[in-house]
Amino acid sequence: MKKILKSAVLVALAAAVVGLSSCGGEKKEAAAPAGEKHYKFGFTCMDQSNPFFVTIEKTIREEVEKRGDKLVSVDPAKNVTRQIQQVEDVIAQKVDGFFLNPAEAEGIIPALDQLRAANIPIVNFDAEVADMSYITSYAGSDNYNAGKVCGEDLIKKCPNGGDIIVLDEPTANSATDRTNGFLDSIIGHGFNIVAQQNAKGSLQVAMGVAEDLLQAHPNVVAIFGSNDPVALGALAAANAAGIKGAKIYGVDGSPDIKKELTDPNSLIEGTGAQSPVSIAKKSVELMYKIMEGEKVDARYPVPTFLISRDNVNQYGTDGWQ
Repeated sequence: MKKILKSAVLVALAAAVVGLSSCGGEKKEAAAPAGEKHYKFGFTCMDQSNPFFVTIEKTIREEVEKRGDKLVSVDPAKNVTRQIQQVEDVIAQKVDGFFLNPAEAEGIIPALDQLRAANIPIVNFDAEVADMSYITSYAGSDNYNAGKVCGEDLIKKCPNGGDIIVLDEPTANSATDRTNGFLDSIIGHGFNIVAQQNAKGSLQVAMGVAEDLLQAHPNVVAIFGSNDPVALGALAAANAAGIKGAKIYGVDGSPDIKKELTDPNSLIEGTGAQSPVSIAKKSVELMYKIMEGEKVDARYPVPTFLISRDNVNQYGTDGWQ
């Protein structure tokens, strides 16, 4: 009898173990079907306090996670030394690829060396690194054209030229391209650059720099900012100084700048618009092609265009185009 009971117990335990294993196997299959590979990616951009980069990070994360994959995101807050350390930390988490936007085009090179040593492919987005040989592929706005369309609009609205302030960001290739596009477009049209200073892509920095410059040059006809936060900082300074005639341009096409364009009394005149959603989706598309061993081109430009008071209603003010 004891032998029979013992055998029955063993059979019951075996059945229970099989049942548990079966349940565990079903869960595993539901989460990751056999043969399906999942990936972990790193993400860094120069400054996630900028709404443009917030949108890029959010879109990339959504695109990656809906495929069942993971995004490890870090924010250096425009400090390239911190960015290099953060990239090193993310590499240690065994990522398969890296979405990267540099805090400084030259300064980021040590992080690129680390990624190359770890054999991790890089999709560079929005702003180019100084040495593109490190990069597997690049997706970003036509930044030169974003500045150019602002300059062309200014020529139409100020045919007699005048004094101009330029608030740039020399350490960011994207900002340099925008500034060059703007300056090249206005050559020979009677404009005089009375000041050109680094606003570091920041609203707060731009406000302080513009306050000082407008005290010395209160009669400028225009201010060009390397992005929309810089343009909004210049706007705050101009309003505080009682400036009435200046036309302020930015680059981004952000919801905040588009709201200003709906106000007929605002000094904001236009923005060289780009699409962070398009940049993010193109970056994700490229990354997955790289993961699958497909050939990709070195560069994928995303079109830019002018949003002004004349056409802002086509794009809305509650989100990015």
